Amino acid sequence: MLELDNKYLEDLHSLIEEGKDRVLSKKISALHPTDIARVLNQLKRDDVHYAYRLLSDDTKSDVLVDLNEDVREDLLSTLTSKEIAEDVIEGLESDDAADVVQDLSDEKLEEVLSLVEDEEAKSDVMDLLTYEEGTAGSLMAKELVSVDENFTVAKAIREIRAQADNMDQLYTVYTVNSKGKLTGRLSLKNLLLNAPSTRTPISELKNSDDLVSIKDTDSEDMVVSLMEKYDIVALPVVDDKGILVGRITIDDAVDVIIEEAEKDYQLASGISEDVESNDSVLALTRARLPWLLIGLGGGIGGAYVIGAFDIENNPALALFIPLIAAMGGNVGVQSSAIVVQGLAASNLNTSNIAGQLAKELSVGLLNGVICSSLIFLVTYLLGFGANLSITVGVSLLCVIVFAALFGTFIPLALEKRKIDPALATGPFITTANDIIGLIIYFSISAFVSTFF
Repeated sequence: MLELDNKYLEDLHSLIEEGKDRVLSKKISALHPTDIARVLNQLKRDDVHYAYRLLSDDTKSDVLVDLNEDVREDLLSTLTSKEIAEDVIEGLESDDAADVVQDLSDEKLEEVLSLVEDEEAKSDVMDLLTYEEGTAGSLMAKELVSVDENFTVAKAIREIRAQADNMDQLYTVYTVNSKGKLTGRLSLKNLLLNAPSTRTPISELKNSDDLVSIKDTDSEDMVVSLMEKYDIVALPVVDDKGILVGRITIDDAVDVIIEEAEKDYQLASGISEDVESNDSVLALTRARLPWLLIGLGGGIGGAYVIGAFDIENNPALALFIPLIAAMGGNVGVQSSAIVVQGLAASNLNTSNIAGQLAKELSVGLLNGVICSSLIFLVTYLLGFGANLSITVGVSLLCVIVFAALFGTFIPLALEKRKIDPALATGPFITTANDIIGLIIYFSISAFVSTFF
């Protein structure tokens, strides 16, 4: 793996400044396209443009796919429509090409497409661009190998050779009927080893029993779920009529998994937009500020709750405010994280909210009894007195139970309303539990001081 340090980048910059194109080209071309993209992502704007021009045509295409979006958009703005047509539309598989050009302006895209000589490639990209983002159709590639189930083995082999010529990898051969409807999969092993003769019809060799497919309008989350559930590396995509229109490979599913994981992690950390560490100060501030303001509001709310209760006569209560707030926040985040993980893995159903709440109630009670018993013993042995020990112990039990239920209910409710449940694992849960936990704590304190 390429060690991308400051010295390496400085050396490249020096070669660019000195105009040593041959040395620079040799140094960069020796790298894998993904590593070249990593290098370009770290270079200055002018250096990116300079280095890119020295790459071979095939490498240019592969590098564009792996560039950061902002770097790629800036680079595309310097390329002519003819260059984009050749490097992107004609140089990449349809799904990657569509991803690269989707952010072009309508006028620029129209001009680029008009310069594409490969009519099939143009048609494939135009078709993919019509799908809504986040659907299986927007994720699929049009390149695939399919044969008519009525073909003989000999004719199928010729057809496979012709179709696979322009593909980087051949994952699966699909079988279709005369109308193009998906009917099964064709194992290359069956085709080459088990066919009685070259005149055997493919319908006798196809496998349709365990065929898994997805509609082009289904969500990309369903794509990931199906590929994970059935352990497949290529998923055929069909339209509403069952006609085979494309296929999604495992690398595309992994990209979705990584993207969703990064998005959920940012949401859980209180970042409301998809940002990178090298984004502008304004973009990073805009992504972080909303949740900071919510946290600020929660802090003000917590201060108001503390001020509403008279703790002057019992200042020892203030010593355990951080404990109550921290335990409530931790339990809430734990519960919500488990629920969000279950929802992501399709192990939980929002129709059974009551059942999940009952389970978390049991867990919360067990954890609450253990923790509250320990805190009661510790505070009593340290000499805080029976009243305060009872207050802290009972409050901690109530806060843990409430936080467990609250942390379970919120992500389930968000999922049911089609809102990303990862929102529930971040500052929202912590802030809400802080305020409600303090209300519980001081309410129990007032009750204990009144009746004991």
